[in-house]
Amino acid sequence: MNSVDPASNKLLTFNQRSASEDLGCRRGDFSRKHYGSVELLISSDADGAIQRAGRFRVENGSSDETSDYTPATWRRTDVHLENPEYHTRWFFKYFLGKVHQNYVGTDAEKNPFFLSVVLSDQNNQRVPQYRAILWRKSGTLKISLPYSPTKTLSVKSILSAMNMDRFEKGPREILNPEIQKDLLVLEEQEGSVNFKFGVLYAKEGQLTDDEMFSNETGSESFDKFLGLLGDSVTLQGWAGYRGGLDTKNDTTGIKSIYTVYQGHELMFHVSTMLPYSKENKQQVERKRHIGNDIVTIVFQEGDDASSSFKPSMIRSHFTHIFALVRYNSQNNSYRLKIFSEESVPLFGPPLPSPPVFTDHQEFRDFLLVKLINGEKATLETPTFAQKRQRTLDMLIRSLYQDLMPDLHKNMLNRRSFSDVLPESPKSARKKEEARQAEFVRIGQALKLKTIVRGDAPTSLVNTGLCRKEPWESQLFCSTFPYEIVCADSWGQSLLAATDAAGVMLLDGLDPVLPNAETQSVPPVQVFDKTVVVKQMHVLEPQDLLIIRADKGKDARLYVFRLRALRRGMEEKQLVRSKCDCRENKLEKTKGCHLYSINTHHGSELRIVAAIRNKLLLITRKHLRFEGLNAVASGPDSPVEEFQYIREICLCDPPVVMALVDGPTGENDNMICVAYKHQFDLINESTGDAYRLHHVEANRVNFVAAIDLYEDGEAGLLLCYNYICYYKKVCPFSGSTPMIHSNTSDFHFSWNQMPNCYRLRIPLHPGLHNGLH
Repeated sequence: MNSVDPASNKLLTFNQRSASEDLGCRRGDFSRKHYGSVELLISSDADGAIQRAGRFRVENGSSDETSDYTPATWRRTDVHLENPEYHTRWFFKYFLGKVHQNYVGTDAEKNPFFLSVVLSDQNNQRVPQYRAILWRKSGTLKISLPYSPTKTLSVKSILSAMNMDRFEKGPREILNPEIQKDLLVLEEQEGSVNFKFGVLYAKEGQLTDDEMFSNETGSESFDKFLGLLGDSVTLQGWAGYRGGLDTKNDTTGIKSIYTVYQGHELMFHVSTMLPYSKENKQQVERKRHIGNDIVTIVFQEGDDASSSFKPSMIRSHFTHIFALVRYNSQNNSYRLKIFSEESVPLFGPPLPSPPVFTDHQEFRDFLLVKLINGEKATLETPTFAQKRQRTLDMLIRSLYQDLMPDLHKNMLNRRSFSDVLPESPKSARKKEEARQAEFVRIGQALKLKTIVRGDAPTSLVNTGLCRKEPWESQLFCSTFPYEIVCADSWGQSLLAATDAAGVMLLDGLDPVLPNAETQSVPPVQVFDKTVVVKQMHVLEPQDLLIIRADKGKDARLYVFRLRALRRGMEEKQLVRSKCDCRENKLEKTKGCHLYSINTHHGSELRIVAAIRNKLLLITRKHLRFEGLNAVASGPDSPVEEFQYIREICLCDPPVVMALVDGPTGENDNMICVAYKHQFDLINESTGDAYRLHHVEANRVNFVAAIDLYEDGEAGLLLCYNYICYYKKVCPFSGSTPMIHSNTSDFHFSWNQMPNCYRLRIPLHPGLHNGLH
């Protein structure tokens, strides 16, 4: 996602991720070879009796468990903790111990809500921004809003951005600093930031949990595996995260395995380290801990041909994920297999094929990330989500009732929609400064107390704002003096359009200037300011630049050869003006306010141009001579290579468009358009329209529609407001496209409303497309 900071005119590249709410493995959304398939798993005990059956998604790296394999190096997938910003405790990290505002009110359905707002720095770029948290019974909503020194942001406008415009009682500011303690409790309902994982040792041939839990000691390879997971710590007097273990009286064992990974504290409940009882065959004390862990590692001895573990061997209604680990002493490698209860949303990283790790440190990173992502995904299942919602609803209503007497004692600010300002009114400056000092003091004390008792949501390294996070902005150019309207990459440089100075090529490894040094090349002007560009696409494989220039009735589409632009900059230092672009105009596109192209450059290039409520379909003719020589020998202007196909009339002018390639390309290509409160799908050949998605929101800010393809099937990511909603679509059957209703119930949510989206192309089949 690219965005421009209007305050400093710096180009920032945002890389955010947030929660996917896909429940279960949906065929077609993600390939089975990456995340496994749901299977009904049945096992028998030592006497041959059938154990309970369960439906689990089985991930084995698309490699048969019993097949021969040769451990080899594998191209490492993107092993990272998923949804880090979504799971970051915003109130603890950005609000607590800092001056901020808290409000209380009731919505139109008389449900109480709380709102917290703080003015903070944006990703260490010295750009101020507002962060806001809306606390409701359905969960918390976190968004970032831009700061303007000339326009004050009101509480009403913040809530409107969160799709709240009607209230039963308007929000009032809570001045009591003790509210920070209550909001901290609300935030703790979001889920774990420190994790406890079970580790169960199983000897070769063991088929029941009673046998596995009765192992008094492990093998040498098991001890080696525990050393890989973390450090052995003495529980008595332990001051860190304890994961429910006794740190005073040794009732849960003398030692355990503990580690800190990327700011998360991990405590492992190891079966052989928990108390063992000769009289109790079921080992209840061990099962009490491991059986209540969401994620359990099963370390199974024996080769791969031995009897395989199945989740049905473990009697637990709480454990949702099992990680089966086997060690091969012959080649000193680990093999991994993952079982996930079918309601658990998909989580990464996908297992390599084969799922064999010869690099032990690499295996540790992969395993810990997989376990953390798995537990966070499990918390989104209906069982946990409904329980969390009930608890949050009860806490919010209780807190609201406690504040009710203050409504009558004037302890709450009665300015319903007062401005959110860091400064206080002059008439009450001293009083307000004293209140803010006390507010900050109590917040800092709460933060320190939380850290000291080991319940901090992040490690001490991560509690500050200095650490660079993977979703944060990366600065591309810090000195560019103009506001950027649109841009696209050209080689390793950036072609950027501005209203004030035309189109420029920004530094990087400049593709047009020989022997250019990185970060030392000044911007090169390509078009002067008479060419007012509003949209652009750089198509390097096709040697094309497509732009939409000017505005209103004079707007048109232009096409250029990149080599001609390159030659002009290298030889003549030619800066093109509007007059120089006459031969590059596409016919019939006058008045175009929007255009879109198909993303599959291997197929025929198609352009759809919107002129008010009319769609103009244009395609590029096949060149008579194939190859680069044919392109190089053609005229400088590629206009003659494009031909008009047909027009399609809509009921309203589109705001967003996307072209969707059909599997055959013969009468099954589609156009996705957005207008009013809906996304429609249109057949390119017939013009037939079908309602794809209706937006349930008071205000809609359409951002993009992005076509995605998996195993030859098309899908659309519908982006509006703070949401990216996924729809799987098939070609038209007659006049109606087939919509996969069972694949349209997951979405991405964003903390900051994007301006546009850009897809990252996967480096190899193990990596999926990512959003930039």
